Amino acid sequence: MTVIKDIMTKDVETCSLLDNVYEVALKMKEYNIGSIPILDGDKIVGVMTDRDIVLRCIAEKHPASSKVEDIMSKHLITTGPETSVEEAARMMAENQIRRLPVVEGERLIGMISLSDLAIRESLGKEAYVALENISESDFSNKPF
Repeated sequence: MTVIKDIMTKDVETCSLLDNVYEVALKMKEYNIGSIPILDGDKIVGVMTDRDIVLRCIAEKHPASSKVEDIMSKHLITTGPETSVEEAARMMAENQIRRLPVVEGERLIGMISLSDLAIRESLGKEAYVALENISESDFSNKPF
């Protein structure tokens, strides 16, 4: 059985509560990513997605200098490193999310995404099922 720690991304770009939305957006551009975990010290306290920036910042006419904690998604769905890939895919589908922070306690140790599942041929079915369920509904009020 494949578990999350075997396929997760371990070197995760993060921002802190001291950063503003503009700084997060720059990091997203620099690393070509659509999601950045927000840390308070080592503790994960939220996630900022490109969708958060568009809907909660730009569309609501907040300045790019807005504090991260005012815009980020605070309702986190996380998993542990020993979670099976099948369970992680189920969690992603049920919660309609494309990325899942991997934590030990409250400390971020990695991220798993649908693309991590999809690029592994043997796991393609789990990624397909999760994506199919995620794509079926409206994302407007969904957590990260």
